[in-house]
Amino acid sequence: MRNSGKDCAEGEGERLRQALDAETRACLEAQRQLDRKSADFEEFVSMAAHNLRASLREVSSFSQVVAETYAGRLDSDADVLLKRIQEGTARMQSLLADVVDYWAADTGDRQASRTDMEAVLGQALLLTDKQIEERHALVTHDPLPAVMGDFEILTKVLHHLIRNAIEYCGSPSPRVHISSRLEALEWVFSVQDNGPGVDPAFQACIFRAFKRLHGNEHPGNGLGLAFCRRAIEWHGGRIWMESKPGEGATFYFTLPPAD
Repeated sequence: MRNSGKDCAEGEGERLRQALDAETRACLEAQRQLDRKSADFEEFVSMAAHNLRASLREVSSFSQVVAETYAGRLDSDADVLLKRIQEGTARMQSLLADVVDYWAADTGDRQASRTDMEAVLGQALLLTDKQIEERHALVTHDPLPAVMGDFEILTKVLHHLIRNAIEYCGSPSPRVHISSRLEALEWVFSVQDNGPGVDPAFQACIFRAFKRLHGNEHPGNGLGLAFCRRAIEWHGGRIWMESKPGEGATFYFTLPPAD
């Protein structure tokens, strides 16, 4: 009787092991299929972006050639139409670049490594130099630490946040300040501006893709902040905003320390 009970227990244990092994194999196969589909889609996005860029370059180049070749020989309506073609092409090129950046923010074979945020900020300021000069903006910062991250992605994050702060600042002299503090074993970075601020009712949705609070009033594709969220989450961090109307806005994001 005892042997019978022991045999039953062993048999039940063996069935459970077999079921677990089968479930593990099914999960591994599902993961392999998912990885394969993700790789295929990544290749599709890359090839589509390459072909679209080539087509947009042709439209831009040929419209520029027409504008230069027939300068003074076309009526005003034709000049307006050519200008709109060139402007539309530029917007499409910008949108395509932002879409590719957004897609690539948490894909590919990138690996986090020790990254000096002072160097990241320096590169981000170079990318934003034209806008800083045009708006007579003042960008200041405290000493920034090293983190575990990807230099290129974090450069784009700071570039988007600084550009966003300058663009939406109603002041004739935008001021932006970048700082950091160590808190609960993670670095908390802040990008503070002196703009008009954002109503709390809209703060929860500003990181959504293609969400633009000001419509076409300001340039942009509505992907900058969505990219920042996707990029920071890839690093294992969080991003949020705190603001009161009339008191500016501060964007915060967290990153793991390098040491």
